[in-house]
Amino acid sequence: MILTVTLNSSVDKLYIVDEMQPFAVTRVQQVVNTAGGKGMNVSRVAALAGERVAAMGFVGGHNGELFRSLIREPGIRPAFTQVQEETRCCVNVRDRATNHSTEFLEPGRPVSEAEAEQFLCQFAQELPGADVVVLSGSMPAGLPVDFYGRLVKLAAGQGKPVIVDTSGAALEAVLPFGPSLIKPNGDEVRQLLGRENLEKAELARAAQELHARGIGAVAISLGKDGVLYACDKGVYQGITPDIPVVNTVGCGDSMVAGFAVAIARRYSVEETLRLAVAISTANALTAETGSFRQEDLERLLSQIKIEKLS
Repeated sequence: MILTVTLNSSVDKLYIVDEMQPFAVTRVQQVVNTAGGKGMNVSRVAALAGERVAAMGFVGGHNGELFRSLIREPGIRPAFTQVQEETRCCVNVRDRATNHSTEFLEPGRPVSEAEAEQFLCQFAQELPGADVVVLSGSMPAGLPVDFYGRLVKLAAGQGKPVIVDTSGAALEAVLPFGPSLIKPNGDEVRQLLGRENLEKAELARAAQELHARGIGAVAISLGKDGVLYACDKGVYQGITPDIPVVNTVGCGDSMVAGFAVAIARRYSVEETLRLAVAISTANALTAETGSFRQEDLERLLSQIKIEKLS
């Protein structure tokens, strides 16, 4: 079972419009509501790949009720902690005329100390059944910056591998706890290390440097160029084929899901990279966020190239 954590859950609203113009009334042609947050994207993709998923996080208010009702995918078991504050909404406006998207992301409402402790108790109860734990996204107000670190420590105490996909202060704070895998992008690595203009060779060395600080594996996502991956066996690059991109939103979360599935199945490094990159690429071929078609995945698995850099 894959245990996902979405501390900053949201009701995601996709508004599809014919043309978005500033300072004018825009008629929405289609509305799509989903249970959102990075961890929920991971949950959906992992379930599509055939894994059982338990999804944790915080939900509250009327939006929280809507959020729970939107989790309809078979294979996902909701295990969310109820809180007093209202679950946030995030809006993505997709312009048919330009195929561009504009996102409006609400901040997460504060979580109380008592609610955080309740979550920790539930997390500890779910851990024994987990093969791998995935901690994704930002944190709502009220949680200490090292909250992810506390979760990593709890999971490591039971021998559970932990993937962390976050950024900024939360990423920096979790590093001393030695997660099994982190997945920053290039910009997040530059921010983390305080360095600018890192090209592929410098990013590969940065991945090695972070791995040497006690991180089990470091995956730096490169967008259309795939991923750099540093672990005990060396540094690798997973390279994507050229594809007709439909939607890039959720590709990073899909890659994290691929890593989680591969770790749960005890794949080799090469098999792990191939699956993670193929699922991420397959997500880019669909209009939905955190989704893929099985036939796309099967075709792409044979097209992903794995190169050992050092």
